[in-house]
Amino acid sequence: MRSNTSAKWRIGAVSYLNTKPLVEGLESDPRIDLVYDVPARLPGLLDTGVVDVALVPVIDLAQRYSDWQVVSDACIGAEGKSLTVRVFSHAAPESISVLHVDGHSHTSVALAAILWKELYARDLQVLPLPDDARAGDCEAVLLIGDKVVTSRPEGFGVETDLGSAWQSLTSLPFVFAVWAAPRGMDTAELSSLLSAARDLGVRSAGTIAEQLGPKMGWPITLAREYLTQRIKFTLGPTHSQGMAKFLELAKVHDLVPGLFESVFA
Repeated sequence: MRSNTSAKWRIGAVSYLNTKPLVEGLESDPRIDLVYDVPARLPGLLDTGVVDVALVPVIDLAQRYSDWQVVSDACIGAEGKSLTVRVFSHAAPESISVLHVDGHSHTSVALAAILWKELYARDLQVLPLPDDARAGDCEAVLLIGDKVVTSRPEGFGVETDLGSAWQSLTSLPFVFAVWAAPRGMDTAELSSLLSAARDLGVRSAGTIAEQLGPKMGWPITLAREYLTQRIKFTLGPTHSQGMAKFLELAKVHDLVPGLFESVFA
């Protein structure tokens, strides 16, 4: 936790293209130290005090409802197709029984389990994707992040975008990650900084796509579509509804503790 009011804010952010609009301008802000990592490792950085605030997977937020609080209305969400959260499979979704999952993800793993149960009445056997495994040898693989676009696996005949599947199930947007900090921390300044960065990033999303997309392996046209149309960066009313519905279903399927309402406090 931040030790004194004169120290820099240490912010744990995701290292994917979809987070660049959320941190626009923060790298040059003298009040900020940015720490980049994959989504699954950011909760640990927050728990151990390496960062003061982190862009955490929603499922982790619910599991730590008594320890963390949401500190901004900025988020990583999608209304329909996400482009970067997909299950690649050799068979139709309703025939899948074993899903190997990307170790970088927490929320998307829970989302896949919920979707297959709700849409196809199937209990997936979820296994980690071994480092030495060839994705094409697996029955189905869940991948997230830039690599879904920049180094997509070969040999699969079916792709299921989890953002689209969620909208088909619920008619709601999906929220993958939010900014969280320890409960009790005075985050008024931080909340203002994060919201202002998001607002600047949304206004600059097309430019960010053009400048950073190719450097990160994205075609410019697709990067622009991704940041300006597919990914949503504000936790508005319908996104909060989608987040609440996800947590409700996660509770039904024993993926989170029963008391999660306080994540919205």
